[in-house]
Amino acid sequence: MSDAIATPLVTAFFDEATNTVSYVVQDPQGSACAIVDSVLDFDHAAGRTDTASADRLIAFITDNNLRCEWILESHVHADHLSAAPYLQEHLGGRIGIGGEITTVQDTFGKVFNEGTEFQRDGSQFDALFRDGDSFHIGQLRADVMHTPGHTPACLTYVIGDAAFVGDTLFMPDFGTARCDFPGGSAQDLYTSIQRILSLPDDTRIFVGHDYKAPGRTEFAWETTVKAQKDANVHIGGGRAADDFVALRETRDATLPMPKLIVPSLQINMRAGHMPEPDDSGTVMLKLPINKL
Repeated sequence: MSDAIATPLVTAFFDEATNTVSYVVQDPQGSACAIVDSVLDFDHAAGRTDTASADRLIAFITDNNLRCEWILESHVHADHLSAAPYLQEHLGGRIGIGGEITTVQDTFGKVFNEGTEFQRDGSQFDALFRDGDSFHIGQLRADVMHTPGHTPACLTYVIGDAAFVGDTLFMPDFGTARCDFPGGSAQDLYTSIQRILSLPDDTRIFVGHDYKAPGRTEFAWETTVKAQKDANVHIGGGRAADDFVALRETRDATLPMPKLIVPSLQINMRAGHMPEPDDSGTVMLKLPINKL
């Protein structure tokens, strides 16, 4: 089987609390795998973390005698915490994200007044990917597409006949990602989506979230390039760039901030690590007023 036509084995894990889909992507010819967009459970009211969602991934990988080579982030998530360090501790593997993480770290380092001790060079991650990079999961080739718009650092991982698009696209009946976070751009998102839709029509698209569009009774996370081109409610049917930008910006103006955005950004820009504890050993997060 050649890399160009490889069909990775994909197992999805849906976290209903954050509507996030995490994936285990397996080399069909071996035991190697990667994790895409893991979740660390978080009780915002209590300020407590839990590893139940991550433990499901660990159990699946160990029960199936798989070898985790990569723990991949599609971007710095604003709606859930990453479990990457916990997974790495238990499974090994390298943590990867887009090279533009440095832009995100610089932006939100200022928002949260992190000071000089917070490194803004992406060094918290093991690999910083650039557009056109490739890497392997066992014998399975993965190609990196830089697809900014939702955030400056968003990536799409094209692995064989599968594309993991993070928040760039949702299911066709729900549309596309918001672009109103600092560094976001509806015009950039349009350009990024056109790149994704230039992949072969039968490419499987795996989305990062599902919110179960009105009229649909089940959660869903797998679609195709052709289905997106034909039926995506925001971008399908060949919608022009200006029309899309107007639609996206109008919709974004009505959306509330994600309820976990404050803890998520502070932790995820650190590759899932918590901020350094204070003198008493307590980890504290900041709540900037009128900054987001």
